[in-house]
Amino acid sequence: MTSSTTAPSTTAPKFEYDILIIGSGAAGLTLALRTADFARVAVLSKGDLNQGATFYAQGGIAAVLDEADSINSHIEDTLSTGVGLCHADMVEYIVENSAKAVSWLVDQGVPFTKKSASSDAPVTANADPVFRDLSSLHLTQEGGHSHRRIIHASDATGKAVFETLQARAQAHPGIDLIEGCTAVDLVTQAQQGAPAPVCVGAYVLNQQTGAVQLIKSKFVALATGGASKAYLYTTNPDGASGDGIAMAWRAGCRVANMEFNQFHPTCLFHPHAKSFLISEALRGEGARLELPDGSRFMQNFDSREELAPRDIVARAIDHEMKRLGCDCIYLNISHKPAEFVRKHFPTIHSRCLEFGIDITTQRIPVVPAAHYTCGGIMVNQRSETDIANLYAIGETSFTGLHGANRMASNSLLECFVLAFAAAEDIQSKIGRTAQSSHIEPWDESRVTDSEDEVLVSHNWDELRRCMWDFVGIVRNNERLRRAEKRIELLQQEVQDYYIKHRVTNDMLELRNLVLVSGLIISCALQRKESRGLHFTLDYPQLDDEAQDTILEPK
Repeated sequence: MTSSTTAPSTTAPKFEYDILIIGSGAAGLTLALRTADFARVAVLSKGDLNQGATFYAQGGIAAVLDEADSINSHIEDTLSTGVGLCHADMVEYIVENSAKAVSWLVDQGVPFTKKSASSDAPVTANADPVFRDLSSLHLTQEGGHSHRRIIHASDATGKAVFETLQARAQAHPGIDLIEGCTAVDLVTQAQQGAPAPVCVGAYVLNQQTGAVQLIKSKFVALATGGASKAYLYTTNPDGASGDGIAMAWRAGCRVANMEFNQFHPTCLFHPHAKSFLISEALRGEGARLELPDGSRFMQNFDSREELAPRDIVARAIDHEMKRLGCDCIYLNISHKPAEFVRKHFPTIHSRCLEFGIDITTQRIPVVPAAHYTCGGIMVNQRSETDIANLYAIGETSFTGLHGANRMASNSLLECFVLAFAAAEDIQSKIGRTAQSSHIEPWDESRVTDSEDEVLVSHNWDELRRCMWDFVGIVRNNERLRRAEKRIELLQQEVQDYYIKHRVTNDMLELRNLVLVSGLIISCALQRKESRGLHFTLDYPQLDDEAQDTILEPK
């Protein structure tokens, strides 16, 4: 459960809401808070509320607040990092609204780190009273950014944002926060006057009772995060199984650019660390990447060295590890004063100490790990999907912001700005949107309890190893075709299992992840070039024309 000291988060789900939000991270909670004054809202989490990726985000939120910085500079950095695939109109829209998003978060009470009075050293701000002078916020720098523009709360920004928004949502009478419920599928329905089916709710598994119930809703928003659990090694929490992308695809939504899977360059390499991420902000403050012998290598790959975009850094590390046959490389910030390191990175310092690594005096062993899904459900600037009354926000969506490679700390910014836009759009429609009168209940009359759950765990392991080995940082057609054949067999096995047995959370996650893995491979096979996060040995060159890879359900 969350470490928040407020009242318990859970409540029993009702059967009807105005807005059903599937996902309890930054995107979902923001949408809930922006709509709860005019709507009855449910926020659904399949685990504890704090099990989403937001809670574990270390870095921060990119926004233009410094006089030396500019909107144009942030836009240019994003477009450059995205290697020609960013949608310029979406980049401009999100960046232009960055200060508005940060101002709202400050008003909510997020305890961002402030500059000290005497120096640039960070001092965590007291959220009561809330400080509103954005110029007082401490800014750091990360890969791809040409200026210091990362607002943060020490090195645990996601935790600070999540706990603040959760406390606000718990206190709001118009919001139900519901844990332990897994969305099975969206419900769409033909309605009079609508040219295509409209989303009217979702079937939801109550993990405590094992029953699947129907929740009707005028609007549904998918804020379920990405699909990095498709890979054997990932920085993501266990719930990152591509649920929203899979549900939207089955309902008839297009997806785009699923081949662009970002691998974070620096994940702690330790048998008991369970993929603890080492924030890019360390490199922003001068940490160096080193080979086992202590020599640096990033200068051989990019003039920006350690501050090159993530795709370049991850490939460089992957190259050096394969060339040397070593298990990891090292991140070294021990040349900085010990007090500086402890003050800037208290969470990382403390966590590494648990594994016997004092980062003030020792190097940190690191490896790349799957981190972020840059593609997703296609949406417009109002977060609308192809299906009426269905929205997608955050990592589960494809807005065009990230292009072929996400720039650090743009993702949380996207969550807030697009949640604001979705809330405004819903408010403009809610007065003329009626609740669906009749939807068929969930039917499990022809299924039985499974007596062989090992099939789920076996296929889960096989899927993740297959994706890591054949659809990883460096690809080729032979590997992708091999993965495609195996994923097709897994999809059939999972579907056969699904139609015969009562659903469980593990089986639903596997069903979604197998589907999304197939979409990743399909997109990768269609791209006949190397661009950003998609690097293939068969097509190492960059095409002159940048095009999105769009898949449409048959």
